[in-house]
Amino acid sequence: MAQAVEEWYKQMPIITRSYLTAAIVTTVGCSLEIISPYNLYLNPNLVVRQYEFWRLITNFLYFRKMDLDFLFHMFFLARYCKLLEENSFRGRTADFFYMLLFGATVLTVIVLVGGMIPYVSESFAKIFFLSNSLTFMMVYVWSKQNPFIHMSFLGLFTFTAAYLPWVLLGFSILVGTSAWVDLLGMIAGHAYYFLEDVYPRMTGRRPLRTPLFIKSLFADETVVVTRPENVRFAPPPAQEDHQD
Repeated sequence: MAQAVEEWYKQMPIITRSYLTAAIVTTVGCSLEIISPYNLYLNPNLVVRQYEFWRLITNFLYFRKMDLDFLFHMFFLARYCKLLEENSFRGRTADFFYMLLFGATVLTVIVLVGGMIPYVSESFAKIFFLSNSLTFMMVYVWSKQNPFIHMSFLGLFTFTAAYLPWVLLGFSILVGTSAWVDLLGMIAGHAYYFLEDVYPRMTGRRPLRTPLFIKSLFADETVVVTRPENVRFAPPPAQEDHQD
């Protein structure tokens, strides 16, 4: 069992494995009181006045206490982050990293601006961690890119992947959790989907082109196309040996 988990972990793509590891280590560290959540949450005043810039990152790593909700979000993080990185962004690690950076930036700006708007500022003031919203953004982007996949929710009913974010939003409301967290993820996900997929088809321009300095952080990857199982292929043609 342990060996199977180790193999599964090693086979994860780099961004998914790094994010999942950081999230688990941070959340477990807080549960064991090794790390204090008060040093991680998003606090604009401390970021601007005390230069605690790490809060812009750490608020995406803490998934609250170790409970069923934590396992639920770790499953979605491991599943949909991995699916995106291995399929839609296969061989494009820099683009996938840029998607997460864009989503994190949009979420942070929404919370900061929302905190200054009357009538809704109280709701935004209660949002200290955006980890769940970023995970929900990945679910939304995946559902938009794979809208016709058939899914089942708890074995109760089936639907296509296009409705997955709405099903999860409804479930969150039923169990009494804040809908704002999921809605923020949907807003960030739709912003990315529109600017990356819809707007370029409409205008021929791609505003979310990954900057070169981000591309330079990741080595070019070779995309390996695997053959489906249980499918017979004709043997490759014989090749003649050539001497230089």
